[in-house]
Amino acid sequence: MLYVICYLIALIACTIGAFSGMGGGVIIKPVLDATGMIPVTTVNFLSGCTVIAMSAWSVGKTFIKKESTIELKTTSILGISAAVGGVIGKILFNLIKPLFENQETVKGVQACVLFAATFATLIYTINKDRIKNRETDSVIAMIIIGFALGALGSFLGIGGGPFNVAALTYFFAMPMKKATQNSLFIVLCSQIFGTGQNLITNGLPDVKILILIGMIVCGILGSEIGRKIHRKIDNRQATMLFEGVMILILCINVYNIIRAFAG
Repeated sequence: MLYVICYLIALIACTIGAFSGMGGGVIIKPVLDATGMIPVTTVNFLSGCTVIAMSAWSVGKTFIKKESTIELKTTSILGISAAVGGVIGKILFNLIKPLFENQETVKGVQACVLFAATFATLIYTINKDRIKNRETDSVIAMIIIGFALGALGSFLGIGGGPFNVAALTYFFAMPMKKATQNSLFIVLCSQIFGTGQNLITNGLPDVKILILIGMIVCGILGSEIGRKIHRKIDNRQATMLFEGVMILILCINVYNIIRAFAG
């Protein structure tokens, strides 16, 4: 039963992650936490590997088919900075985790931070047409933004998240659909380095290999489904779907917060 649950979560999350630009981990992480069946360190690893496979497939496919709208000059700087931030985020998580005896408390802390970041992003997205976007061209600003996105996503164990897309639309005036593709590139960079650093530092967590392989396969399948959906929707529909996913994430995190601190 655990195998089926993990596979379905990976498939659905990566389908949503591919067309929304969130990366999938933002759903995989809190949903697996909510099941209470897998340790937090293992959840982070499974989420990271699945998101790497999903985002690599999605980004690679758009380049091969010449459908990419990734701004390599800007997003490469953001991606490299996010990779460094991803390493720092993992280090920060590993420093904080031993401070709590109960791993449910660790999940609760992550859920609180993710709830706050997602809620702020939802408020921005709803009001973004009334907010003047910036067109940042400062390399220093790009480095700071990329670092912050990578560190936050890595600390939360989600790889990317709605705040990636919001940052791209606000700081770089990208339309929603363009921001989703660029977000996946940033997710890929941060997750590769963050997960790699965690493996080098802490070794392979206790994970069932069939669950890992199955989630990676389902992540790639979800990426393909999500990529096809992304091609068929316009910016207005993309925004509506994005907002709907954020509301879902908020509900999941409320459950995880209650479970961690009131259970």
